[in-house]
Amino acid sequence: MSEQPVATRRRQQESTGRLRRIPSQQRGRERFEKILTVAAELIESHGSDGLKMSEIVEKAGLSFGALYQYFPDKTSIIRTLAERFNEEGRRCVEEELAKVTDATDLQGALANIVDEYYAFFLSEPVMRDIWHATHTDKLLREVDAEDMEFHAQMFLAVLLRLWPDRDRKELLAIARLTMQLLAAAVRYAVSLDAEEGAQAIALFKKMQIVDIGRLLQQ
Repeated sequence: MSEQPVATRRRQQESTGRLRRIPSQQRGRERFEKILTVAAELIESHGSDGLKMSEIVEKAGLSFGALYQYFPDKTSIIRTLAERFNEEGRRCVEEELAKVTDATDLQGALANIVDEYYAFFLSEPVMRDIWHATHTDKLLREVDAEDMEFHAQMFLAVLLRLWPDRDRKELLAIARLTMQLLAAAVRYAVSLDAEEGAQAIALFKKMQIVDIGRLLQQ
């Protein structure tokens, strides 16, 4: 009787929403990628709420042991997919911000980032579903928060380069809020039909550029 609660606690502690391990050999990597591919297909069909480990096992042609070797639960799979999508977004932001040499470039870079993020979300229904999952899962909210901070720090570096005499805390606040508003605008636009979404993105770009310009001219 006394051992059962201990075993239960151990199982709960293992299910952290994080990878158990990343495979190093070819066969393991192929199996790892197969799991993620199948999971993405299932999320696209049924949503992340409907994702079941048993369906992944069946569709991927794997055993439960092979699945749990890498992923302790479905949150760990969704988290891995989210982090991969975030990496693509980071590359986009890095490329655009790397081109910035003055305030005019900054306005163009932000407009391009908004357009590219909007196109990315439209083309990736799995990512849209995962974003919705971040509202209800603590670990996924952490992934989203980490991604937002990464973008904010990249943006901050540009602001510090262009306005070195401005207060760093003020610029950090601007960088964080800008990235939060950008993400929210894109996600809102994606929830609309194509015409309304495009109009919302166009309006946001005009508002964002004006607001940042006013702040930095003060």
